[in-house]
Formats: sequence, structure tokens, C-alpha cells
Amino acid sequence: MKQKAQILWLNECSANDVSLVGGKCASLGEMTRAGKNVPPGFAITVNTYKAFLEKTGIAQKIAQALAGMDLKAALSFAQATGIVYSIIKETVVPVEITDAIRSAYEQLCAKCGCENVLVAVRSSTTMEDSVETSFAGQHETYLNVSGWEDVLDNTLKCWASLFSGPAMHYRNIRSIQHNEAYMAVAVQKMVNAKAAGVMFTLDPVSGDRSKIVLEGAWGLGEGVVSGYVTPDHFGVKRGTFEVVEEWISPKLTEFVRDTQTGHTIERAVEEARQNISCLTNQELQQLAAIALSIEQHYGSPQDIEWALDKDLPFPENLVILQSRPITVWAGQQSQAAAQ
Repeated sequence: MKQKAQILWLNECSANDVSLVGGKCASLGEMTRAGKNVPPGFAITVNTYKAFLEKTGIAQKIAQALAGMDLKAALSFAQATGIVYSIIKETVVPVEITDAIRSAYEQLCAKCGCENVLVAVRSSTTMEDSVETSFAGQHETYLNVSGWEDVLDNTLKCWASLFSGPAMHYRNIRSIQHNEAYMAVAVQKMVNAKAAGVMFTLDPVSGDRSKIVLEGAWGLGEGVVSGYVTPDHFGVKRGTFEVVEEWISPKLTEFVRDTQTGHTIERAVEEARQNISCLTNQELQQLAAIALSIEQHYGSPQDIEWALDKDLPFPENLVILQSRPITVWAGQQSQAAAQ
């Protein structure tokens, strides 16, 4: 069946569309439709990725690159990754796909009232962010992307990351065939983050459901999710929203956009901000309330990415960037319910 390039706006996506837009876009769309404060954007669907494979004929080249390799060996994973990356990046993109991505990006710029609006280009596979498989950190995200050409280039990099060593290893140990994995891509307006982090609607270590656990640091969330920055840690009691835990860490660096180059950089945090909380009590309690509302919407414990947009007033500045099931505890809850 011939596939056509297809773009969907996030508000056109829902939790039922994982096979078309991947786990991340489906979640972003579901939260957008539920009224959560999610940055606007669009999904470059799985059909677009399939059309790219079909129209260029590189699916067979990728299969040949993987064939005969011992995909349990680290060296073979590295070899396969390099070969597949080269195949995808060196392939000429069909005009139909180029035009679709360019048109969607230009429409997003118009919606945001900004020429060449800064966006995040985020991988969204059909097998990520579920109760059974998270694929967390296995695929690529690119921040502070500007211009449709760079959006297209980073889309290709996201597609290529479907065949990264960690992603292939993750699929291999779960007996998932590589030709069963497909990639969509989320393109979203960047948040000018004053602070960012994650929050969990239960304690991710103990499974304690009496509190919401939040972690955050200055700047973009990259520092927290990648482990480069030791974040502030908070525990907020369900129901009363009383702050029952507060550990403020020395936050020596932050990830921000370099105004000169436009790239994301790591820079030193000035001494006055290093040892103060990245969240006010008001922001903390409102984020906890949002976390519970998202859990209620999905009906299971959630791992949520958030950011504070420095360009917006409270509470509009509290932005949700992703929500996924807490894999271990959500899985146990599902098993218990089935017994």
C-alpha cells in the first residue's frame, strides 16, 4: 500500500492514535484535548516515515544493513547504527514530504505570530511510553530548532535514531522485530524555560501514593532528565497539597539557548540562584494539582515533564511537555487489577 506524507496538529491527536503518531504525540494530543497547557505543534506521522521508506527504497537497504549482524553484540550495534544513520541522512527526501513539513512549520509560525519560531523536534515511536515499554531516552530530541530546513534535517535525525544502538538493544531484549518499529515526530513551540523538571504522581522509588514527587532545576529540562544537574526535590501531600519534603540542591549549571548561536548550551548559574528553590510554593502546589488531574484523566500513575515559561504570568507559565505511565508501578497495578 502506497503511503502519503501526513501531518496532524496535536489537537487532532488522541490516546487512540499511537499507531499513527507514536506514544509521545498521542499523549501530547490527548492532554491538549483535555485542556492541559501544552505548547502548540504538529505530528509528522508514521505514514510520512513509511512514505519516506517506500518512495526512496531505503527500507531494503536498512534491512540488508541489519541482516547477518549479531545484534546481541555491542560492536555490531555500533556498526549497524553508523550504517543506518548514513543511509537515512544521505537519502534525498521526496518533494511531497519536504512540502508537507515546510507547510506545517510555516502554519505553526503563523499561529505563534513569529517568523521562524523556535521549536523542539521530538521522536515519537509507536512502542514508547506504554505500561509495558517506555523506551525512555532511546531516541532523539532536538531543542531550539529554527527554520523549516532545520526542522526537516532534525526529523531525519529522529528517524535515524530509531536504529540507535540503545534502541535496537532495547527491542532485541524484548523480542521486538526491528521492522515492527515505526517513528513519528513531534514539532512543538519551544518553551523559554526559567525552570523545568519532572513530577511523579507516586513515589517512583517506594510506590507511596500519599504524595506527589517533583524534581526540578533552572533552565531547560535537559539537565534534569539527562542527570547532568542534581535537581531540587519536593514531596507534596495528596489532598492538602502540603509540602512534606524539600531538598534544595546546589544547582551550579543550567541548559539554556545561546542567543548568539541559537544552540542549546550549558552555562554556569550565578551564585545568587545556586542554592535557592527553582519553584515557589505556589508554583509547586499548582503543579502538584495539575499532576493529579492528569493522573485522573489517564487512570494510572504518571511520570510528567513540566516547565515554567519565563515569558508568561502565573499560572499560564506552568507548561506540560509530556506524560507517560510510570512503567514499573503502573504495570504492577494492572497485574493486581487483573487478579
